[in-house]
Amino acid sequence: MAEFILNPTLIPVPGGKTISEYIGRVNSHDDDVSVAIMQAPSGWIEPYQTPEFDEYTIVISGSVVVEHTHGKSVINAGQAFVSHKGERVRYSTTEDTQYVSVCVPAFSPDTVNREAENLSD
Repeated sequence: MAEFILNPTLIPVPGGKTISEYIGRVNSHDDDVSVAIMQAPSGWIEPYQTPEFDEYTIVISGSVVVEHTHGKSVINAGQAFVSHKGERVRYSTTEDTQYVSVCVPAFSPDTVNREAENLSD
C-alpha cells in the first residue's frame, strides 16, 4: 500500500547533529530501511561503531570524514560512501554539513554498536 509521509521525526543527538528521519523505525515504523537527512555542525564527531547494517551516505553540502578499516575518506558534496555491516567506522565533519543516510536494515541504537566515547583513537 502506498504511504504518504508528511513530515520527518527530528531526533537530536549529542554534539549538535540533528537527524530528520523520514523512513525508519521511529517515523514510519519500518524495520527494513531507514532514510534520514542529517545536519551536522563543523567539528562534529561520533564514536567508532561497528553497525549490523549497510549505510549509504550521500553528501548534499559540506563534507563527511569517514575513518574506516582501510584508512580515511573525505566525502564531499555530490559524492557518496558505502559502509557495509560489520565494518568499524567513525563519522565526523570539518565544516557545517548536510547529508542523507540510508541504512539497510533500518538504523537502530541496538544494532549500531557504538564504542565507549574514547575520541582520541
